Amino acid sequence: MAVHPYLLVDDVMTRWPATIRVFLDFKFNCVGCPIASFHSLDDACREHGVDETSFMTALRGAVV
Repeated sequence: MAVHPYLLVDDVMTRWPATIRVFLDFKFNCVGCPIASFHSLDDACREHGVDETSFMTALRGAVV
């Protein structure tokens, strides 16, 4: 399974723990956040004002 913008933040961090570092590097405080199980990656980028393309590239690099 690949990382896609529609996946939930919590699902991504659970399935690929190495992505937690990427969330922290982009200043996302998603680790332990109760909203992480409801927000998609796309939602999180919009909420935090982060360029989705850059973030997704970094996440995909962490799951190889």
